[in-house]
Amino acid sequence: MAQSTNTRDLVLEILLQITRDGEYSHIALKNALDQYQYLKKQDRAFITRVVNGTLERMIELDYIIDQFSKVKVNKMKPVIRTILRSAVYQLKYMDSVPASAACNEAVKLAVNRGFGSLRGFVNGVLRNIARNLSDVKGPPKKERLRALSVQYSLPEWILKEWLLEYEEETVCAMAEEFLNERPLTVRFNPDRISKEELLKMLKAEGVSVREVEGISCALYLSDVDYLMKLESFKKGYYQVQDKSSMQVAMWASPKEGDYIIDVCAAPGGKAIHLAEMLRGTGHVEARDLTEYKVGLIWDNIRRSGMTNIEAVQRDARVRDEASVGKADIVIADLPCSGLGVLGRKPDLKYKMTQETQRELVKLQQEILSVTAEYVKAGGTLIYSTCTIHREENERNVRWFERQFPQFHMLRECQSLPNRSLGDGFYIAMFRRT
Repeated sequence: MAQSTNTRDLVLEILLQITRDGEYSHIALKNALDQYQYLKKQDRAFITRVVNGTLERMIELDYIIDQFSKVKVNKMKPVIRTILRSAVYQLKYMDSVPASAACNEAVKLAVNRGFGSLRGFVNGVLRNIARNLSDVKGPPKKERLRALSVQYSLPEWILKEWLLEYEEETVCAMAEEFLNERPLTVRFNPDRISKEELLKMLKAEGVSVREVEGISCALYLSDVDYLMKLESFKKGYYQVQDKSSMQVAMWASPKEGDYIIDVCAAPGGKAIHLAEMLRGTGHVEARDLTEYKVGLIWDNIRRSGMTNIEAVQRDARVRDEASVGKADIVIADLPCSGLGVLGRKPDLKYKMTQETQRELVKLQQEILSVTAEYVKAGGTLIYSTCTIHREENERNVRWFERQFPQFHMLRECQSLPNRSLGDGFYIAMFRRT
């Protein structure tokens, strides 16, 4: 089905916000879909598919464009580059979009954005690609790293790093998983609504539901047009949360009356999960750095209906004297490279650098050094990240054990991106002796 130019123009604007202006993909896409709630379901689905797909496959798309354009992608103006990328994605991965529509609408976009002089260039490149797309070959096998980079649209430095830490078969399986479509995972509160009641409600709202094996309070949702419109969501019956992330509260296993601090809590899924497990007792303090993030936590707290939890704006790097030795459980789900969640946030693989990764390791150690002091004797500290980078995970934990011998590690787990296991995620649990 051909889409209106306005819909494609919105796709272009969202992609420019992400690739040119540095906005995060999930924020840019959500803001646009919030603003254009009146769009038809199929238009909204088209926007989401093209934005996410273009980001997921961007290295491959650039490689294809470079085969047919005298001006290489990295030399193009951002608007033209983005128009070509999204059009080639439609040509290669969306059978429902006629090649003529993808090409014609791309030319219209260029003209409407003030690049009428380049209409012939855009049209020529795309028509040539459309005619010869099936004949495009990737880099030669002898250029193994580059070939993998193009095949999976992953930067070469990330692949090189992973190949030093994992078998090539494992790396390719992870890379493939990031390109697979994944359902929305939610966790519901069985004290507020039974699974049977929720399933009935979701079905009536037109949502397809599957149960999550091994986690009775989790569900996979699909065919969701606009989550915020669902009455089941507005009533706070469930929170959006990947099942790997749910393991944090399940590992922590709080007892009624516990005082819990989550030092980097936004958007609040883990903290709310812990508050629910306390069954109205105890207290959870969900902290984060910025007013915006604390606002996100409060939004989710209000929806959840929980009263034994609060959101507080606080810098996790700054020692809070009032918290020293007070917490039964401290959750340190810290800022990380995010390389375990590329299936949900594909732009992270282009934003992250090795230098930033090294800086994050130092930041994680800085925060751990401060927050460890909040754990009371006999209390629990849980460190977690949504990455598969061992420098941020296992090696960071070895550092922590050397620096803080009063903490004894009970267990750790590195889950890799997998359809049955969820995101790439790392958890380590310590007891303060």
